[in-house]
Amino acid sequence: MARRLTAQELFDAQANRLKLKWAAGRAGGDRLLEPATAKYPGMALVGHLNFVHPNRVQVIGDAEVDYLKRLGRKERAAQVRALFGCATTAAVVLANNAKPAQDLIRAADEAGLPFFTSALPSPVFIDRLQYHLTRVLAPSVTVHGVYMEVLGMGVLLTGESGIGKSELALELLSRNHRLIADDAVEFVHIGPDVLVGQSPSGALSDYLEVRGLGILDVRTMFGETAVRHKKRLHLIVRMEKMGKRRMRKLDRLQAQQLTRTILDVEIPEVVLFVGAGRNLAVLVEAAVRSYILRMWGIDTLKDFMQRQQTLIDRSVT
Repeated sequence: MARRLTAQELFDAQANRLKLKWAAGRAGGDRLLEPATAKYPGMALVGHLNFVHPNRVQVIGDAEVDYLKRLGRKERAAQVRALFGCATTAAVVLANNAKPAQDLIRAADEAGLPFFTSALPSPVFIDRLQYHLTRVLAPSVTVHGVYMEVLGMGVLLTGESGIGKSELALELLSRNHRLIADDAVEFVHIGPDVLVGQSPSGALSDYLEVRGLGILDVRTMFGETAVRHKKRLHLIVRMEKMGKRRMRKLDRLQAQQLTRTILDVEIPEVVLFVGAGRNLAVLVEAAVRSYILRMWGIDTLKDFMQRQQTLIDRSVT
């Protein structure tokens, strides 16, 4: 799901960082910084003034101000009307702490197009705004599960309701790992192969629900270092009930690496079977350590098979 951001929301969130001030066009505060039908969500166009291919956010720097000053009265009026009357433009920003001309203010109010000023140099403003828009407008999805940081890796614990995800999270917390989100996890696609997980509601990210105990305040119980607000997703641990039929079909060597696709990103997945006497916290740590070894290029199964083949060759000769 692609997020939506209006000009007013941008101002409210980034006025200090981008050094923004309203100059005119407040009636257009609900204009979207990116259309809901955008083909590539999160890649809103921000750039210096362009009349040929108008940007969603048109930035006027020193060179653009000089260009407008060199125009004749009629030509300038036509260009100003074209700038603020463009249907694809969501906002206009006058950078470099320049004072807005009255014809720009009047045109913005008439068109109902947000017109801001910024004290930042235009190249710096463009870089900061593009970075902010790319993250805020990135596609996202909410997944059921408990999200933990284990040995520095983002691990999503999934499984049917009541299988013991929260109990496993509690055991991992007691082993000095960290909670990121409980029950619902929002993943944001911020890069080609990068998903960042966080709690959909930051105000509730410190709490963990455990059946029989109710709501636990993890930060208070385990300390400040026991919680984290967001983390890149590295591994998915799917918990399943241990059944004879399922166990007979189990690939014990795990020759084929399982994956799960979230927002077009393939994430490695392991299956842990829940049963009496199984220490799932230790198994999760082992799964994460195995994942780290694969990241380093160490294939344990391949090494095992090579050693086994070496022993077979020796016995034959």
